[in-house]
Amino acid sequence: MPFFYNIFGDDMKIYVDFVLFLNFMIDLLLLLGVSIILKRNVGINRIILGAFFGSLSILFLFFNIDNFLLMIFKILISILMVVIAFGFKNIKYLFKNFIFLYLLGIVLGGVLYFFNIQFSYKKIGLVFFHSGISINIIFLIIVSPIVIYLYVKQINSLKNNYSNYYKIRINLDNKEYKFIGFLDTGNKLKDPYFNRPIILINKDKLSLKDMKKIYIPYVTITENGLLECINLKQVYIDSVGIKKNVLLGFIKEQINIDGVDCILQTRLLEGIKC
Repeated sequence: MPFFYNIFGDDMKIYVDFVLFLNFMIDLLLLLGVSIILKRNVGINRIILGAFFGSLSILFLFFNIDNFLLMIFKILISILMVVIAFGFKNIKYLFKNFIFLYLLGIVLGGVLYFFNIQFSYKKIGLVFFHSGISINIIFLIIVSPIVIYLYVKQINSLKNNYSNYYKIRINLDNKEYKFIGFLDTGNKLKDPYFNRPIILINKDKLSLKDMKKIYIPYVTITENGLLECINLKQVYIDSVGIKKNVLLGFIKEQINIDGVDCILQTRLLEGIKC
C-alpha cells in the first residue's frame, strides 16, 4: 500500500526492489501501529504477511491504469491487508482496522510531505519554487518509525486518559448544573455513617448559600479534618445512569486536570447500587 508516491523527486531513478522493500517497511509500521492502538491479539507473522501483500501494490504504478481504478485497487488491497493481518470477525471490526490504517497513513504521509516541502522548496516573497532537493531515503527510514511511535503513544495516552471522563448532571434548588467528571481510581472517599460515595468539586463551582451542609471526617497521608458536603438526591452520569444518595464534597484546591470540574468516586461506576 504505497503512501509516499510523491515523496521522491521527479528526476530520481526508482529501483523496484528497493521501493518494494521501503513500501513493505512502511506498511509494516502502519499495521504494527494499528495493532497497538486497537489492541489486536495477532502474531507478528500475520502482520509481516499483511505488510508484504500491501507492498506488492506498488507494482500497479508500472501499469497504465486510470487514477480512479488505481484508487479502487489501493482500497481493495488495504482491505485485504488488514484481513490478512488481523483476520475477519465482522464488518465493524474490519472497518475499524481499515480506518485506523488509513488514519496512520495520512498522518505519516502528511508529516513526510511537510518535511519534503520544507527541504525541497525555497521561498522568495510569496513565491515558492522547487530547489531540486528531495527527502533523503535515510531520513525517510529514520523518521517514519519515530512518527508512528509518537502518534501511537499519543493516541494511547488520550484513550487511557479521556476514557475516564464523564458528563454529569446535578439538580439543586430546581436548577440543573452540568459538569465534567473524572474517574479517579484513588478516590474511595465515602461517608462513614451511611456509606455514601463522595464526589469532590472545587467550592468555586457552586454557591454554598442556603444549602444544608454535612461535615464528613476524612484522613489522608498528610492531613485530616472535616469535609464540607451537601447531600444529592441523585446524580446523572452519562453512559452510567442515575445514582442516588451521593454526597458532593467541596475542596479548596483547584482540580488541575484538563477540562475537569469534579472527581468521581470509584463506586459510582462499579455498578454498585448507591
